[in-house]
Amino acid sequence: MNPNSPTFSIVLMGLLILMIYFMMIRPQRKKDKADREMREAMKVGDEAITIGGIVGKIEKINEKTVVISTTAGKNKIEFLKTAIASVSPKDGGAVKAEGKAEPAPAEEEKAPQRDKKVTPKKLGKKSDD
Repeated sequence: MNPNSPTFSIVLMGLLILMIYFMMIRPQRKKDKADREMREAMKVGDEAITIGGIVGKIEKINEKTVVISTTAGKNKIEFLKTAIASVSPKDGGAVKAEGKAEPAPAEEEKAPQRDKKVTPKKLGKKSDD
């Protein structure tokens, strides 16, 4: 195929458009669909994190807005549904923007509590007991 022919240019442009579609447009549409599904699955009582980083419990859900209470229910703020970045259901799993549930983080293992002070034995020194 001659690189100067118009057919070559058309095929090359078509390949470029396909590449842009599969690398940019299609993944963005998938992400948008997952975000929409996550927002539709929100329920009252779930914990939500907004795109601004505000964490709170969902109190009320309207058609386009969500009311979130923060700091033990003292402050109630109304947000657009599109401002919700992620939702953690009551059952403990986290629903991310991809729409996949993640297990709740396990509590950290704590060091055992010791009542008495433990001192290391000195090496090479014999004790007279």
